[in-house]
Order: sequence, then C-alpha cells, then structure tokens
Amino acid sequence: MQQEGPILESLTRRLAETPEEFLAEPRIGQTGRVHVAAVVADLLRLLNAPPASAPGQFIGNDVRRDRNRLAIALLLCWLLSDDWFRQTKLDAAKVLELLDAQCNELATQVAARKFVTDPDRREELARLALARLGFRPAGETLAQAQDRLTTLNSTERARVMKAARAAEERARQIREALARKAAEESADKFTRE
Repeated sequence: MQQEGPILESLTRRLAETPEEFLAEPRIGQTGRVHVAAVVADLLRLLNAPPASAPGQFIGNDVRRDRNRLAIALLLCWLLSDDWFRQTKLDAAKVLELLDAQCNELATQVAARKFVTDPDRREELARLALARLGFRPAGETLAQAQDRLTTLNSTERARVMKAARAAEERARQIREALARKAAEESADKFTRE
C-alpha cells in the first residue's frame, strides 16, 4: 500500500454499476453462463499482463463450493478493468494472486452480490484489491488506508467474532467451575458442622 492509487469513490461506483454480464452465473460443469477462466485471461490481456499459463484455478468443479468464489472473481475482473488499472503496469502474478487468494478468502465470508449492493462491502472489495496490488486510495495516508481496511475487512471481523465466542465460552466454563468449587466447599463445610 506504499503507492497512491485511484480515487476510491470511482471504484465503488464502478462496482455499484456492475453490468449484468459480470453478475451472471459462473460456468461450473454444465451449469452457468460465464466462463470465468476466459474472463480472467481477457483481463490479463487488457492489462498487458498476459499469464504464463492458462488460469485453471478459475474453472469450477463443485457448484456449492465454487459458485461464490468464481462470482467474486468476476466482480474483481470488472473492477480491475477500470481505466486506472489499465494505465498502470500491473504484474500478472500479483493480479492472479489477488483473484485467487482473495476470492477464496472472501467466498467463505460474504455473498458475491453483497459486493455490488452493500456500500461497505463495495468499499471493502475495492480497498482489498488496491491493498493486494500495493496501492492505497488517492488522498489517504498509509495509516488511514490500513485502518479503514481493517475496519471493513469481513475476514478480520469473522476472526474477531470467533475469538470473542471462544473467550465467552472459556469465561462460561470458568464461571461453572467456580460455581462447582463453591458448591463443593459449601457442602464440605456443612458436613463438618
């Protein structure tokens, strides 16, 4: 996030105006319409960063497991086809890593459509894409960009929620153990008297 990138509002607006072709069902086996691997290859050519090999990780096999991941990949392809990214020299390996790793991570947390309909999720996706490519939104300091990304990050929020649930469970177990110990001590005291 060392380099200044585009204006964030232009990216969130672009996501809000995602065309239906990028919201269509990804092709998985015999179902769906959009061949995501072809869209990824087209994006890389558009960015003048052709891949060394075909992006096979964008061919789905399991509808339940791959649908959301591939739908998020389509949204990121739409986002990265913005004029700003086309004018910037992006490394194909970084773009593929963003598309692969980020989609896998987000797919378990957020439904793809939320990245179009929910303003916070649009901002999250735009910020995550910029951060993974080494950019921050125009007009923001590094600290501001990192703070806002952490605030919006669905994966971080899920991790914090899981940790909070684990801490609450541990606190409940301790309370129960203390209550048992107090009951035992009370029973021991009663039998001595």
